[in-house]
Amino acid sequence: MSTSATSQEARFIADALAAEADAVQRLATRVAAGGAEATAFMKALDLLERCEGSLVVSGMGKSGLVGAKISATFASLGQPSIFVHPTEAVHGDLGRIRRGDMALLMSYSGETEEVLALASLLKADGVHRVAICKSERSSLGQACDACLPLGDIEEACPLNLAPTASTTAMLAVGDALALAL
Repeated sequence: MSTSATSQEARFIADALAAEADAVQRLATRVAAGGAEATAFMKALDLLERCEGSLVVSGMGKSGLVGAKISATFASLGQPSIFVHPTEAVHGDLGRIRRGDMALLMSYSGETEEVLALASLLKADGVHRVAICKSERSSLGQACDACLPLGDIEEACPLNLAPTASTTAMLAVGDALALAL
């Protein structure tokens, strides 16, 4: 491998890391400034503190994979938590969720059909819901009791397609909530 190829690859890696760090830093700056983002986090934290049951985390695709890790972090820190796949929930696993539980629903776009269907079912069952998504104006943001908006995020992927910076931001939000709790 030539030095120039190594240098180009190193630059690409550095740029990808910077894009992901930037997504988290911009969110941290907005929360630290007070305003709507800080209020949303406090509302979500209040719901978590009042949760009498388990935290149920759900998301599709990469968001779901990140959600499974977030669920494990909450459990490690003493908050009972399970991951429920949204498609499996509507095919029988909804029975795992009880009144007194709380749901953390994840979808960057806030428009993922399976997650929206789960949000609707949980609302009908009286389960509190917190969204982690792009905007509180999304369908998921509107369907939940609290929404933690990530804002517009440019993915580290050169085509802006592969979930990279958005999933890193979701993971950071989940970790921040778990640690704050």
